[in-house]
Amino acid sequence: MVEQFAGSDEATMALPTITPRTPTVVVDEAHIVYRVHMGAAAAGSAAASLRRLIKRTSAPNVREVHAVKGITFTAYRGEAIGLIGSNGSGKSTLLRAIAGLLPVDRGAIYAQGQPSLLGVNAALLNDLSGERNVTLGCLAMGMRPDEVARLTPEIIEFSGINQRGDFASLPMRTYSSGMAARLRFAIAAAKKHEVLLIDEALATGDKGFRKRSEQRVRELRESAGTVFLVSHQLSSIRDTCERTIWLESGELRMDGPTDEVIRAYESFSNGK
Repeated sequence: MVEQFAGSDEATMALPTITPRTPTVVVDEAHIVYRVHMGAAAAGSAAASLRRLIKRTSAPNVREVHAVKGITFTAYRGEAIGLIGSNGSGKSTLLRAIAGLLPVDRGAIYAQGQPSLLGVNAALLNDLSGERNVTLGCLAMGMRPDEVARLTPEIIEFSGINQRGDFASLPMRTYSSGMAARLRFAIAAAKKHEVLLIDEALATGDKGFRKRSEQRVRELRESAGTVFLVSHQLSSIRDTCERTIWLESGELRMDGPTDEVIRAYESFSNGK
C-alpha cells in the first residue's frame, strides 16, 4: 500500500510498501492446570461428584499442577519456532493446548485453522502394515485418493523403514519405536500445514533421516506454514528454527533469535 501526502503541489511523496506479517497462533496469558486424582477412591461416588459440581468444590483427593503459567506470544506465518526447556517445563503441554487437546484454565489460545500435532505417540494401527497406515493417515489429513497413491512411495522412502527389508508390507507391531516415529513424521510432513506442532519426532533415526527431516521443516515453513518444534537436541533447533521460546517451570523465560536464546539456556543449564 502506498500512502500519499495531500495539500502540496510538490511531487507526490510515497512511503515504502510494508508487508504485514500474518499471525497464525496467538497465546494470550494462557494458564494450563492439570487436575490429578490421587488414589483409587479419589473420584468418589456419582452423588458426591454431583454435589461437588453443584457447590463448585474440588474433590478432596485432587491435586492441581500448574503446568503453564501466564504465557503470552504470537507466532506468524512462515516462522519455525523452537521450544526448549528442562524436563517438565511445560513444552509438550503447551503444544497440546495449541492443538486443542487440552483446555486453557485462564487466558486464551487462538489458532488459524486446525493445528496438527505430530508426536512420537501419534496413533497408528499396530495390526495394519506401514503402507496401509500411510494410506489411512493421508486420507485422514484430507488428501485425495489419487494424491495418496502418488505420494505413498515417497513417504515410505523418506521414512527409511525399508532400508533393511520390506517393512512397509509388515504390521506396525513389528517396527521398532524409532521406525514407527520416523513413519509418523513422514506421513504428517507429506501435507502442507497451516500450523504443524512437532514434539521430539526429529530425535529418532540416523543422521541422514534427521537431515531430511530438518530440510522438510524448512520447506513447510517456506510454504507459508508455521512450525513449532520441541526437541532436546539443540542442534536440530539451531538448524531449523530462526526463533526460539524458552520455557522453565511453566513460565516464559525468553523469546527471541535462536542463537541468543540457546546461548542463555546453555548458560543456565551449566550453572545448575
